Amino acid sequence: MASTDSVADNTAFAKKNRATFPILSDITRDVSRDYGVLSNSGLARRWTYYIDKSGIILRIDKAVSPRTAGADLVNQLEALNVAKRPQKKIHHRATN
Repeated sequence: MASTDSVADNTAFAKKNRATFPILSDITRDVSRDYGVLSNSGLARRWTYYIDKSGIILRIDKAVSPRTAGADLVNQLEALNVAKRPQKKIHHRATN
């Protein structure tokens, strides 16, 4: 995820929302400009880029809704046949 907010603001957002992914603080707006998401107001549009391991953009979703973004992301990854990560095994201790 990339945001034009400061590191402090993004850190607070990540803590509040228990984010499990990195957030780029694009305070110079260079990345937003390079990806074409910088709006005239200086904020980044909510677009999702699906980029393969070779750096090739497979798809751009320009209709991102915060309410459905998680489910939409999973559906798009499945449609693009992106392999799922193996789930970690959880070991439970026996208690007496």
